[in-house]
Amino acid sequence: MRNIVPLKIKGEKILIGGETILMGILNVTPDSFSDGGEYFQKERAVERGCEMEAEGAKIIDVGGESSRPGADYVSEEEERRRVIPVIRELRKKVKCLISVDTYKARIAEEAIDNGADIINDISALRFDPEMINVLKRKNVPVVIMHMKGTPKTMQINPYYENVIQEIKDFFRERLDYLIKNDIDPERVILDPGIGFGKRQEDNEKIIANLYEFQEFFRPLLLGVSRKSFIGNILNLPPKERVEGSIASGVICILNGAHILRVHDVKEFSRAVKVTDKILSQRET
Repeated sequence: MRNIVPLKIKGEKILIGGETILMGILNVTPDSFSDGGEYFQKERAVERGCEMEAEGAKIIDVGGESSRPGADYVSEEEERRRVIPVIRELRKKVKCLISVDTYKARIAEEAIDNGADIINDISALRFDPEMINVLKRKNVPVVIMHMKGTPKTMQINPYYENVIQEIKDFFRERLDYLIKNDIDPERVILDPGIGFGKRQEDNEKIIANLYEFQEFFRPLLLGVSRKSFIGNILNLPPKERVEGSIASGVICILNGAHILRVHDVKEFSRAVKVTDKILSQRET
């Protein structure tokens, strides 16, 4: 059963957990694993962001650097060129929250100054030492994700003795780091990093045992959409993994997920509405 947890955002404390929150993926990249190039042009990206809000997304996650396995580094200048104009224009058109998917401190700060509400850092503040200072200056939530290695190296023979325990230890260390730097833990969202330095069995185990991470009393964000672990089960390419993605997402909800990061917002929105409605009838 999903727990109800606080999150501080836009100067307010809200409670997360009554309904599942959908975070729509907006990749402003030419090389993302599933939709690379589709929204590379600013106008098309902004149009898609508006579509996702209409389809039920409560957060739009804008990213300008692919984090697919083996992805190459993108310069700060190029990432800025890709994401800042999109965020600036989206802020004029949507009422939902906007997150910036970046591990670069200057990009994160500029994104916030141009209308972003959340920082989604796949490195959990490890790749850029200045990111902690951005969090000190800007009163926004941050997504802390677990990843072994970097996108370039993460799928080169990853190994865990106990994947759940190792992620727990990682979250505990990161939360301690944030608290020592005077960051309120109620601004933190946790993401166990499906597909980021994980084997097939690791991804399956994380989803099946997601409830284990409720001990941190923080919102849990899961990105299962179109991931390769689903493709391995179904033997299907990314754009044909919608049903498998939804099945995985529903299991995540049953096991405690608060936020799902998805490509197919309309389809997920329908599935999540049914899931949440039925779960609301559970007797405590």
